[in-house]
Amino acid sequence: KLDQESFLAEAREIQALCRRHGVPFVINDNVEIAREIGADGVHVGQSDMKARDVRSILGQDKIIGVSAQTVEQALLAQEQGADYLGVGAVFPTGSKDDAVEVDHQVLARICQAVDIPVIAIGGITADNVVSLKGSGICGIAVISAIFAKPDVEEAARSLRARTLEMLQG
Repeated sequence: KLDQESFLAEAREIQALCRRHGVPFVINDNVEIAREIGADGVHVGQSDMKARDVRSILGQDKIIGVSAQTVEQALLAQEQGADYLGVGAVFPTGSKDDAVEVDHQVLARICQAVDIPVIAIGGITADNVVSLKGSGICGIAVISAIFAKPDVEEAARSLRARTLEMLQG
């Protein structure tokens, strides 16, 4: 885990890279750094600040994502102004020790219950992403599926192709 100063320095570098490529820069779990550097948004978990409080700090033009594991959490996040939901872990994951696995039927119910995009996260790989077909998700978030591979470019390319296959069906 990075101290605030290191986090800030790394955030500025990543923000510059994102801007060069026209990609929104959303910071995980650090509303203050997001505000300080003018990030495009922030993602918060259930034990972090509520979406409406984040919105009051960052303003109406910023992206706010909220983690959800239940329909109730998803509806509350939407009601409080979340722009999207991160739902998972949809598969077992080694990237987050305290990750709660979300059943694929619950994932589908969340997608049906809300009007904002749902992004699946947790344990997703090129081999299992297609099993999320028909769930209603709009996309995926991954770490190990790319960064734990020896060839990250090929891993990203393969995962993208399989994800598009899943989303288009």
